[in-house]
Amino acid sequence: MNILVTDKMAEEALTVLKDAGFDVIYDEIDADTLLKEIGKYDGLMVRSRTKATTEVIEAGSSGNLKVIGRAGIGVDNIDIETAGKKGIPVVNSPTGATASVAELTIGHMLTLSRHLALADKTMKKGEWAKKKLKGFELDGKTLGLIGTGNIGKYTAKLAQCFGMKIIGYDPFISKKDMSKDNIEKIEDLGKLMENSDYISLHLPHIPATHHIINKKMIEKMKPSSYLINCARGGTVDENALYNALKEGKIAGASLDVYESEPPENSPLLELDNVVLTPHLGANTKEGQIKAGTICANQIVKVLNGKEPEHCVNKKFL
Repeated sequence: MNILVTDKMAEEALTVLKDAGFDVIYDEIDADTLLKEIGKYDGLMVRSRTKATTEVIEAGSSGNLKVIGRAGIGVDNIDIETAGKKGIPVVNSPTGATASVAELTIGHMLTLSRHLALADKTMKKGEWAKKKLKGFELDGKTLGLIGTGNIGKYTAKLAQCFGMKIIGYDPFISKKDMSKDNIEKIEDLGKLMENSDYISLHLPHIPATHHIINKKMIEKMKPSSYLINCARGGTVDENALYNALKEGKIAGASLDVYESEPPENSPLLELDNVVLTPHLGANTKEGQIKAGTICANQIVKVLNGKEPEHCVNKKFL
């Protein structure tokens, strides 16, 4: 059987597929070529660049396509419902980037709290801006998590090491389950916004979460609070965030993901009270290896007629 890999993948992941006896073709083909060629392959393995659209899946289902694997957690670039209706499981690696993204989130929090980006910028200009760069401790502050799945929980674990109180909003996780990770469940998102010193997003970008952080929610934040998004672009209304930052209604923000990537000509680029990174969340050596190998093993299971642990469209199959 043939597996098409269209995005850059850790070599260890490709080795898993090859050792299972599959022919692996790595080719970062464009969307038009993928549409024409997909029917030749039994499996498709992607990251975030490739879009497995309705058309691609329909073309694949008319040919040999039996499984789609996403080396990562988010599957917003894959039409999972159409794949399910065509009998094609979509598998992912929900725990592959957990540590990488959580650690980046903490890094963003520390950068905001201690003005590290601005300190570096001023030092390189020959300035000694110590007096205007007084920061804040994380110790004793409240971290509000929007989404308390694998990454949210791991972020909570790390934040607790700094002495932070953790509260969480997640309609899909019970109060009892959150309490196991020492997270206090907040039923109302607005209340979480009002009571948090730091707010961090850990949820997918789907219609229900589009601009979940909007003007109304940002207005509920404390003037001293910070917003961090290392999850998905589109979950934060960037225009509303820009206005709040420019007018000093909140202390600052830190973004790793954007509504449009890269965020060319974004007014956020003009501000000193926002820290921006180029979608680095899962971009660690260890994270990419884990995400790739977990996904590859899921593909192998499907093609060998076994039940995968991480099938995201099971309800549609």
